[in-house]
Amino acid sequence: MRNDIDPDTPAQPPVVDRVSFEAELDRLRAREKAHTRESDAIASARRRLPMVEVDPTLTLAGPHGRVTLLDAFEGRQQLIAYYFMWYPGRPAPEQCEGCTWNNTQVTELSYLHSRDITYAVFCQCPYDESARYREFMGWTMPWYSARESLDTLLVGRQTGMMHLVCYLRDGDRVFETYWTTGRGVEVVDFNYALLGRAHRRGRSA
Repeated sequence: MRNDIDPDTPAQPPVVDRVSFEAELDRLRAREKAHTRESDAIASARRRLPMVEVDPTLTLAGPHGRVTLLDAFEGRQQLIAYYFMWYPGRPAPEQCEGCTWNNTQVTELSYLHSRDITYAVFCQCPYDESARYREFMGWTMPWYSARESLDTLLVGRQTGMMHLVCYLRDGDRVFETYWTTGRGVEVVDFNYALLGRAHRRGRSA
């Protein structure tokens, strides 16, 4: 999980008058606007990336047994798959904190569905073991085990880490269009964005 708090940063910012505050905010706003424009340009470049074909028959395990990668689209054109880290045999409190943090925030999928996108979790362990964790957490998003096909789905990438992978379906053909890991997966959560706006850096009672 992210930890960008500088221990040398004072817990409270300096107190200034309104004019000084607005002047500092204006300078920061200029940087924020530049960041937004660059973020938009990056998003546009991301949409223009080439894509690579993936075997649509790769096997996943779901609540009703084996299904294919193509099945995980649920008939929609696009699929966003969150590859959930897993520590086999460990109890729930010792599972991936970052993956839990991220997916706890994925509660309303209708907006994605209205854009022809399915969101699903591909856990990196046997289905029964991870499904108990999903039930314990009260999650409702589609949930599969990708263990059987993991090395092929994440070919050339390190398994056992959180990944976010985007797929596109064209009929019965499936293509991978984008993937990210580490800090890139934070796009799933909104709390960091809100926490980044909260100025107070220290902890108080």
